[in-house]
Formats: sequence, structure tokens, C-alpha cells
Amino acid sequence: MTDTPIRLLLADDHPVVRAGLRAVLETEEGITVVAEAATAEDAVTRAARGDIDVVLMDLQFGTGMNGAEATAAITARPGSPRVLIVTTYDTDADTLPAIEAGATGYLLKDAPPEDLAAAVRTAATGRTTLAPAVADRLMNRLRAPGTALTRRETEVLALVAEGLSNQAVGDRLHLTEGTVKSHLARVYAKLGVESRTAAVAAAVDLGLIRR
Repeated sequence: MTDTPIRLLLADDHPVVRAGLRAVLETEEGITVVAEAATAEDAVTRAARGDIDVVLMDLQFGTGMNGAEATAAITARPGSPRVLIVTTYDTDADTLPAIEAGATGYLLKDAPPEDLAAAVRTAATGRTTLAPAVADRLMNRLRAPGTALTRRETEVLALVAEGLSNQAVGDRLHLTEGTVKSHLARVYAKLGVESRTAAVAAAVDLGLIRR
């Protein structure tokens, strides 16, 4: 271990969560919390100052930019800090955008403190830590790629689950209604269902989207 501590930025819109993370991590040797951010936009700005090694990033911040978007903005810069997602959400609709955005790791908030500290140290070296549930589903996607939903299909189905019509889904994702229908047809085929309701139920059961 080097004498230089791993410098952390805690990005979460809940003060109690940030305080809990700080309390856990500041007891760990070689780890120091240097800043906090209550919005994703603030996290992007603060991470750009060059004195952060790892950002602990939540996924949901209420209004404005979300955690995956902030992760993409942070990791797009040369010499950027690593981003470790720490969230309560483990569905494909959450994990895939974050990982594609450049997150180094993905941990759930119910992880034991020692796992959190280990994930921070792993992220600081550029290696990946994934929550077991997330790792299992990613492995299943690799084993059976023909039956896995694409990110776009997952986005479409998540909006359908919110009660949006095909037209409204298209408006939200900047797609034509025909394209939305094509995505849903592929979703039905992959999930072995014949209706929107059945597709949503199956996707929730499989952990693809949130209930």
C-alpha cells in the first residue's frame, strides 16, 4: 500500500446516505473523503478538479442529470477518476447504462462495509467489482445473448411499465411509433409472451426492469 490515500467524492442526494458512507469509509486506512455532491451535476463539476481518485455515485438524483449520465460525463475526460456505482437498484435497466457509461464497479447499498472498502480500493486500481446479482445477470447475458434484451429494448419496456403508450414511448426516446412496436415485438419473442402486460411481468420477474 502506498502512503498516498485514496481520495473519494461521495455523490448522493440523500445527506443521511452520504453521512453513512463517510462514517464507514473514513475508518478505513488509506481512504479519505475529500468532497461530497448532492446532485449529479455537482459531482461532474467537482470530479473535474483533479484531486479525486474514486467517485461513489448513486444512480437516481431526483430531477436533472442521473448517475449514469454523470458517470459518462466524468469518465469522458482524460485522467478522470474512477466511478463506483453505489445504489439500491440492480435491474438491467439500471446496470447496463451505468456500465456502458464507464463505471468501474457496481455495488449495492446493502453491501457489508468491508465489501464497500474493498470495492473502493479495487476501483482505485482500475479493476472491476460487481455486486453478485449484477455479475450473475451479466454472465447470463453473455451465455445466452440471443435471449437478452438490448439496452434500447430494456428502455422501451421500462417506459411501457410506467404506463406510457407506444407514441409516448417514442416521444420520450426520440423514436417513431413503428420503431417502438418493432422493439416490443422483439421483446415479446425473447420473453416468450404475447402482450405488454405479460412482457412487463416477465421482465420484472427476471430483474430486467424495476416494478
